[in-house]
Amino acid sequence: MPAPRTAIDSASAWARLGLATVLSTVGGVVMWSVVVVLPAVQAEFGVARGEASLPYTLTMVGFAFGGVLMGRLADRFGVMLPLLIGAGALTAGYLAAAYAPSLWTFAIAQGLLIGMLGSSASFAPLLADISHWFLRRRGIAVAICASGNYLAGALWPPVVQHFVASQGWRATYIGIGLFCALAMPPLAVAMRRRPPHEPLWAGGDPAGAGPNPVRLDLPSGVLQALLVVAGLACCVAMAMPQVHIVAYCADLGYGVARGAEMLSLMLGFGIVSRVASGFVADRIGGLSTLLLGSVLQGLALLLYFLFDGLASLYVISALFGLFQGGIVPSYAIIVREFFPANEAGARVGLVIMATLFGMALGGWGSGVIFDLTGSYRAAFANGLLWNLLNVSIAVYLLQHRPPRLAVA
Repeated sequence: MPAPRTAIDSASAWARLGLATVLSTVGGVVMWSVVVVLPAVQAEFGVARGEASLPYTLTMVGFAFGGVLMGRLADRFGVMLPLLIGAGALTAGYLAAAYAPSLWTFAIAQGLLIGMLGSSASFAPLLADISHWFLRRRGIAVAICASGNYLAGALWPPVVQHFVASQGWRATYIGIGLFCALAMPPLAVAMRRRPPHEPLWAGGDPAGAGPNPVRLDLPSGVLQALLVVAGLACCVAMAMPQVHIVAYCADLGYGVARGAEMLSLMLGFGIVSRVASGFVADRIGGLSTLLLGSVLQGLALLLYFLFDGLASLYVISALFGLFQGGIVPSYAIIVREFFPANEAGARVGLVIMATLFGMALGGWGSGVIFDLTGSYRAAFANGLLWNLLNVSIAVYLLQHRPPRLAVA
């Protein structure tokens, strides 16, 4: 049964946000565990860097398709059902991957169980669900929820790296699966309450007087398509440092432990960026926030291209996290600003699907470029070009935006 509309922006909404963030943090282990074990998996199966990146790519592809499926389930039945499905799939997937006899078996477990049916439930559906519980502070609420993914990135890589070094990657995967089985179902049940009633359009009058739709001067299909392309482009660029920083540091002679530390630092600063972007989005809107984050992400990629010293990489990794963390949640805010509320789960899922395809393409493509050129410089240049496409789309959409009404 839906909560009354008075629940919007209430104490119970903030409590629900806390639960959602914890769930996103637990489910977010998927993106980072496969990154940390990449060198160990490559060594055990005796494959090239591009082939070793394939499990990550399939995980992101599965995550992408799963986000749309889980978003539709959340729109229809509430977010608890996809969360319970995700918990079971994560447990089964990590156990199956731990006993995989070949790279392809490992990759299928990552893509189908861990990505598509597992972790996808802990991101896009949660962003859409939380957006229904807030109006005045929707930007910061969505950003905090999205920060669970980066909090996972700050917490999980050093933990996973420790157990990979001491117990091996297979035993580590078994432990992750069992942890998901114990932690996620109780949290999912606590999210069983359906979202409160709200106006059909997200741009409702903050005083509750009724809907006040804000529309772009574009057909909805065109807007959706442009957001999909923008999401793909920004995350092809984003994937280069996030997916390959551990391997990059190993190739430079700094060791995988240094790379794991940089990944953790990057995603820790990404949390700061995501929360700050929520405050910004509540004041300037999702589109302007998207443009700001995209421009800054491009600057950080340029710095990676220019510097590769150990101290420089630590600094640039922190800057990269600080600059780009607000990009992905800005898409969810844009969807809520310009599309009907009852389409939130599916439409957010579509845009998140595009961002994950971008991560998958960027992660795999960077590995292939490395194999072809013997270094990551060309991969960083490729990321800069994709980032330019995202900036161009954000500028185009801003040109079609009507004046934004201020919300106190």
